[in-house]
Amino acid sequence: MDDKFIIRQLQNNEEFLACEALELEIWGQNFSECVPPSLLMVSQKVGGVTAGAFDEKDGLIGFVYGLTGWKDGRLVHWSHMLAVRKEHRDKHLGIRLKEFQKDFVQKLGVEIMYWTYDPLVARNAHINLNRLGVSVEEYVPHMYVEGNEADLHRGIGMDRFVVRWDISQPNKDGKSKEFPDERFVEVPIINTIPSETSSGIPTMPNLTDDSVVRVEIPCDIHAIQEQSLEIAATWRECTRPAFVHYLERDYRVAGFHRDRENGQCFYGLTRNEV
Repeated sequence: MDDKFIIRQLQNNEEFLACEALELEIWGQNFSECVPPSLLMVSQKVGGVTAGAFDEKDGLIGFVYGLTGWKDGRLVHWSHMLAVRKEHRDKHLGIRLKEFQKDFVQKLGVEIMYWTYDPLVARNAHINLNRLGVSVEEYVPHMYVEGNEADLHRGIGMDRFVVRWDISQPNKDGKSKEFPDERFVEVPIINTIPSETSSGIPTMPNLTDDSVVRVEIPCDIHAIQEQSLEIAATWRECTRPAFVHYLERDYRVAGFHRDRENGQCFYGLTRNEV
């Protein structure tokens, strides 16, 4: 990471206000789920994390926010928000913010972290599954309050994967990983039909009982939202039934792959016994 960036806990009211302003910048001025400065501050007093990435002029360019509590009788941390200003993305700041969060809560005795992300966002799928090595615990349709007008959610709603990161078992080699083997190379994609363009055309999934399946998502859902909210919504309608169906039937998300040559992105799901 470039030395001009520093990651640390937010320290004063000015920085908490700057964090609130960054939430609105990232998610839109109509974002109704904005975490206020007072809650960002008091969360720190009970084991929460409100940490920022600061540039060389001490300006806030990204943040991560999460709460520590109990789940199933053990101490866990729920990472609720992470954002980086657009001009500072692709500098691994998101991963560094997560690593800061992990290091902080490990000192509290936390071994498991949870958070959510939108399965349609390929960038986040790659970071979470291939870089951090999380596991998908469940798919939740309409997880957050409907009617939220955040710009990033336009047309596609608030479906989420809930993921679990076992921070007691670090990635030993620290390398980015795509699929661990070749099980998915020849497996048909169940929710798209071939297209003359680089990506498939979304269609309602063929819910086979094969032990290995692939579910395609767009490589850039936000670009599609800008072009057509109808097409963006179709991607949700053509992926939701697949994820719900298979995860309820003892399949797991085994990996995420970006096929740069063909301009496709897809998840691989397998039965747990495979």
